[in-house]
Amino acid sequence: MNLSTLRRWLWPQTSFQGKIFMAFGLITFLSIVSVTAIVYMNMRETIKHNAVTSVSDSIRQADESLNVMLEEIDRLNTVVVTNKNTVINTIMSPNEEPSYEWFLEQKRITEYLSGLIQYKPYISRMAVVGLNGKVFFTGGPWMDRSVLGTPMLNYMLHNGSRHAYFKPEGTADAITVGREIRYNRETVGIVMVDLDYDFIKKTYGVKPTADSMLYVLDEQNGYVYQSESGPSSYAPPLDRIVQIKGKLAGDNDVVEQKINGRSYIVVSRHSEYTGWSTLALIPLDSLLSESTRIRNLMTEVSIIVFIVILIGSHQVSSRTTINIRRLRSMMMQVKDGNLSFPRTEIHSKDEIGQLYRVFISMVDELKRLMEGIRLSEKKKREAELTALQAQIRPHFLYNSLNTIKYLAKLNGVPNIEEVSGSLIELMRGLLGNSNEFLTLREELDYVNSYISIVKYKYLEPIEVHTQIEDDALLDCRVLKLMLQPLVENAIMHGICPSGEGGFVLIRVYAEHQELRIEVTDNGRGMTQDQIDALLEAAGREDTPSRFSSMGVRNANERIVRMFGDSYGLSLYSEPGLYTKVEIRFPQIRNSDQSDEEVV
Repeated sequence: MNLSTLRRWLWPQTSFQGKIFMAFGLITFLSIVSVTAIVYMNMRETIKHNAVTSVSDSIRQADESLNVMLEEIDRLNTVVVTNKNTVINTIMSPNEEPSYEWFLEQKRITEYLSGLIQYKPYISRMAVVGLNGKVFFTGGPWMDRSVLGTPMLNYMLHNGSRHAYFKPEGTADAITVGREIRYNRETVGIVMVDLDYDFIKKTYGVKPTADSMLYVLDEQNGYVYQSESGPSSYAPPLDRIVQIKGKLAGDNDVVEQKINGRSYIVVSRHSEYTGWSTLALIPLDSLLSESTRIRNLMTEVSIIVFIVILIGSHQVSSRTTINIRRLRSMMMQVKDGNLSFPRTEIHSKDEIGQLYRVFISMVDELKRLMEGIRLSEKKKREAELTALQAQIRPHFLYNSLNTIKYLAKLNGVPNIEEVSGSLIELMRGLLGNSNEFLTLREELDYVNSYISIVKYKYLEPIEVHTQIEDDALLDCRVLKLMLQPLVENAIMHGICPSGEGGFVLIRVYAEHQELRIEVTDNGRGMTQDQIDALLEAAGREDTPSRFSSMGVRNANERIVRMFGDSYGLSLYSEPGLYTKVEIRFPQIRNSDQSDEEVV
């Protein structure tokens, strides 16, 4: 399975609402599982740590309490073995039982021993046993000379130079602490103190769980204390306990051990005073049973919370995407060509609301553009029909004008002949030449044709003079109908209003690698406001112009648009004196250059 397949499986091509729902669900699921797992693991470790700490502290306190009692017993033994008058002399006395002297000795030593253990409830019996067969004791159980030769007495004789601890096998009543009695460097007897086993049970009653087990082993790996465990099948044998003890490194060790297929936490402690080792076995399953119950409870709660969050996320995703679904529905109607669809208002101020408002404005703009296209197409069809109806070929117009010219010549009317000829030349330039550029010579011919026509309109003569600095400039290419609007403006607005005639001077020269053309008239002139008004009004549909609708401003705009702001028209005038229009134009001398290349 490759990465793309896995991604499609985990993140299918579903709706936006479905993706939000799945994202919420996945994040919630991972969060709940992570939190539950972390809490459960930390809880397990905390329970184990607290149990180990509690058991370790309890074992330490039990050892310390036992050591206090054993130290007190050791002091009592020391008092006994050092008492010559009452203890040693009585043991070595030749008085035999039954005799009055023996009875007095028995009474005296018994009272002595009773005084020693008085107010010490943890001592059940204290006895003095002479190797000569004399036995004296206080407390219980009963003791007589049958104790001689027993394993306990032999153990005391071999290990009682200081103190010896012995727990008789098969009994759970006491632990015997003994010490030998010496006189003249010879052992004459044993003093023995029985530590009540009930106090040991209370002292070592450490059970963090009901089936926990605690063992106290002496230096010979014999049981000093064994707690009452649960089922006997759970209690490991002595050799297994000894084996576990041997694996532990020393004091205060904590390990996890599997015994008889069951996992335990083993806590150990070694007593320096007695040499005993204490081992506590805590079953993990019992210890963590509460955590298991809490884990199950957390799982149930997590499932309920997960279901609630899923329901909530479904509602949230549905409410979040309702505007998206509305917007999608409107877009689908636009896709089908329905621009007049019923609009569902989206009043939210978020990104969806902004998209809705942008979409509605786009639809409105689209409707406006389509309406404009419809009207444009309608006008286009009307214009085509009008052009078709009014189509007249240029040569038909030329033939008609030639006929008028011929009739004027036959009838001896030279002015009509001249006007007709000039009009023919001017119309041929307008209708027959589609190029945007022509030579300056051709442009001046068009100006002369225009003057030949317009001079008959006015009574006073209008003189137009042309000054050419260099005849080579006549071959420069200029924009068509660039001079005619300027000459027309000079005649109509400069000279004619004065009613006294005048002249127009067209001067052509080169300066700074530019073609300069000046059109000057001696008319009434203009103020600066009139110049500004002329430039603003020039080229409008209501601007008077017989042969050109371009106007003065359009001529300037054509030059600037074609060649840049460094070229164009400049007006200079003095009211009542003159008006001069200066044209700055680049020198284009290659007459073979096409219009597209010039542009």
